[in-house]
Amino acid sequence: MHRWCSYNVRKILKYTQALVKQKSPLCIWTHCMIHREALASKQISPGLNIVLMTVVTVVNYIKMRPLKSRIFSVLCKDMGAVHSSLLFYCEARWLSRGKFLQRVYELRNEITIFLEEENLPEAEKFRDGLFLMKLSYLVDIFEKLNILNLQLQVSNVHMFDTSDKINAFCRKLELWSRNLKQKNLEMFENADKCVKTYKTEEQHVEVVYKTIEYHLAMLAKNLKKYFFAEDNLIASYQWVRDPFQNTPEGLSTTEEESFIDFTSSGEIKRQFCNKTLFQFWAEVDDEFSELKTKAFHILLPFSTSYLCEIGFSAVAALKTKYRDLS
Repeated sequence: MHRWCSYNVRKILKYTQALVKQKSPLCIWTHCMIHREALASKQISPGLNIVLMTVVTVVNYIKMRPLKSRIFSVLCKDMGAVHSSLLFYCEARWLSRGKFLQRVYELRNEITIFLEEENLPEAEKFRDGLFLMKLSYLVDIFEKLNILNLQLQVSNVHMFDTSDKINAFCRKLELWSRNLKQKNLEMFENADKCVKTYKTEEQHVEVVYKTIEYHLAMLAKNLKKYFFAEDNLIASYQWVRDPFQNTPEGLSTTEEESFIDFTSSGEIKRQFCNKTLFQFWAEVDDEFSELKTKAFHILLPFSTSYLCEIGFSAVAALKTKYRDLS
């Protein structure tokens, strides 16, 4: 065993590491990139958190009471809404927050009417321009985070791929921050429409711009915090991705000579252009076994625990009623 990709559950992980190290002293742990992305996006500013908690309270009030849930469903159908029910918020599920907020925003008019009929104080929130503008931004940013999360949930992926996705998102955050300074919200569709709807509330609009700017800066900071070590590791292995443009560091004289022979071969260069990174290094001749071994140090480790998760899902499915279906 060379590497172990897991969630960072410290107490359990320390015990597991000790057991594995007894059998495989060279084993190295990596923290699942999907989990790190979820941790980085978890923290939000107090102003946005109040909006989120208010929405959670409202949804729980409706969903956890069967009668209220049925009444709300009838109301939605009578008003011709696309959906007739809300989604529960589950913090443990990575995609839950985005889908949950999206559904609430789509049914905001129906929710407002329902809360007014119930004489609940939260009804005022859903009539408040500032609250709705913040909610619309939360819908947009978590939709983008969900897209990033799904991009990381793929098979046949190595650390270069997942690192590229994270770096691309960080660059998008920089772009969005620049646009925000120019009062441009076109990257956040719902927020853009909502701000235009309440543009007469200039004070509230300015608060929303500052809130979004602060949250984007916080998100960028957290991503750098959780992925800084990974960036350094990836940078030191760029020669694996393109050995003809990058030179590895820390090689012995013998290894450097081998690398020169390797990169001077026209046949190897032709193979590199016609194969995937995995295929190329897997088929490298034993003559360059030391380089091949070093390349597999970065290519073989799982960058996420996605394959493990879908394995658990498959096993769980076997235990359901569907196992009897043919």
